[in-house]
This record gives sequence, C-alpha cells and structure tokens, in this order.
Amino acid sequence: MPTSAQATNGFIDFPYEGEVHQTYYKVFGGLQDRSRTPVVVIHGGPGLSHDYLLPLADLADQSYPVILYDQIGNARSTHLPNKPPTFWTIDLFIDELENLLKHFDIQDKYHIVGHSWGGMLACEVVARRQPPGLRRLVISDSPPSTALWGQSFMELLQKFPQEVQDAIAKGFEDRERYWNALLEVYAVHGCRAKPFPKDLEYSLLQVYGEDADRTVEDAPILSKWTIIDRLSSIKIPTLIINGRFDIAQEKIVKPFADNIPNSKWRIFEKSSHTPFWEEREEYMQVVGEFLADQGSS
Repeated sequence: MPTSAQATNGFIDFPYEGEVHQTYYKVFGGLQDRSRTPVVVIHGGPGLSHDYLLPLADLADQSYPVILYDQIGNARSTHLPNKPPTFWTIDLFIDELENLLKHFDIQDKYHIVGHSWGGMLACEVVARRQPPGLRRLVISDSPPSTALWGQSFMELLQKFPQEVQDAIAKGFEDRERYWNALLEVYAVHGCRAKPFPKDLEYSLLQVYGEDADRTVEDAPILSKWTIIDRLSSIKIPTLIINGRFDIAQEKIVKPFADNIPNSKWRIFEKSSHTPFWEEREEYMQVVGEFLADQGSS
C-alpha cells in the first residue's frame, strides 16, 4: 500500500557557474517536527527521474521523512540540452545534492539511499567530500564500475533471442524496437513485478521515449568510471542491496562488500534490479531497520 504520509513538492534554486537552475523535489512526511533522520533518495540513470523510486516513500510510515528529487537535466528539473558534454560531471550532481541538503537544512544529519547510478553517485559523495552529516548509506542495485556493469549486461543478454540482442545492438537507430527489446530484458533482470509499474515506465521513458531529452544519458559522465580503489574511504555504516536476478549480480556487487569496512550485504531472492517494487514490504523493513540500527536514527 502506498504511504499515507503527507507529500509536498516544489523547486529549489540551484546556482551553478553563474546561472540559476531548478531542482524538482518531493517530500513525504514532516521535516520540521521529525523524530527520525531524513532519508534522501537518489535516482538512477544517469537520465531517469525520481518516479520509479516512489515506493521508498513507504519509509515515511516508519517516521523517516523521505526526500526524492529529479537531478538537473532530467524530468521536471531544468533541462540544458545546449550544454557541452564537459558540463555534465559527477561534481555537478554532488553540488546539486549538497544544495538540496542545505535548502532543507538537513546537512548535519541525514541518510542516503542511492539506486543504481544513484548508488554510484552516493559513493562518490562520500569518497570526494566525506560529508560529516551523512549517518548511513544504502547502495541499492549499483555496480562499483561501469566495466563490470557492461560485462554483466552483455552476459545476461546472451540468454535472450537473437532479435532482442540485435535490437539492443542497434540501439536508437530503431528506437521502438530498442525499447521493446529492453522491456523484454527488464521483465527478467530489471523489474519482475507484474504488471510492469507505470512509475518505472515513466522514468525509463525519460531516456527511451520518442521525445526524450537524452542530454544527460549521452554525456560521458561515467566513461571508464570505477570507485573500487576508493571504496575503503567509505567508513560510515553501509547497506549493500541487490536482487538474485539483478543486472548487478553478486559478482558485480561483491567489491562493495569486500572493500567497505563497515558494510552489510542483503540479497533479495525474488527480485532483480528493483526489489523495492518486487519485494516491497521486506525491502522497506530491511532498510528501515538498518537506518535505525545502533541508535543512529
């Protein structure tokens, strides 16, 4: 069942390099009279939107205020299709996140749940900035390097019919065939919930839709990216999550568990890349209990 917590939404001014952009946000639960630490949820992509992560708002039923947002260049936030590829950097997205934390005045005490690219970005936040206010980190269905992600995707793709493989190989040359082929793969390794969630479809169409703005998705933000050699710098309590049928397979996720000193790892046996849809109730229980552990809530 969707959360009964009150939701508010709006836009935050994001000053950057002499311009002011807009970050769209959605908050579930009250930030002013909170009894537990706020949870900031970072979406995947790069290039998607917060919508497919709306199940995380269920954490508000455990008294955690939950903040979701669309990253700059995506969905309801400011689009910048004329910016050069060099504009789109990891530090840009970290600066946007820090701006959001300051807007809500929670920079001294908050948790992060990052999904897929959002988990990669969250790791970079810690490795690059060592934020003192971040209490707990959840890395959900993320790879520690783009090379490992690519290898896993191609390995799993080999099990699909040749026409699916061919359509994905051609990519946006035939957008409709590409989209339909991706849905076949995602039905097994992306989201096994049936029917396929409309919020997830909406987020994916931000990249794969006919009129999608693919500026962020096309930017070389994660070219040759890896954080494996920097994972030991993540000292805060960390929960690593993946699904049994995830593109982020166990061997892909293992470097997080091997190299983050204070980490726990949970595999959701009936899930793929979106266990918050596939095993929603258990996911919220596991994450909620982790965030509350050792009196750090």
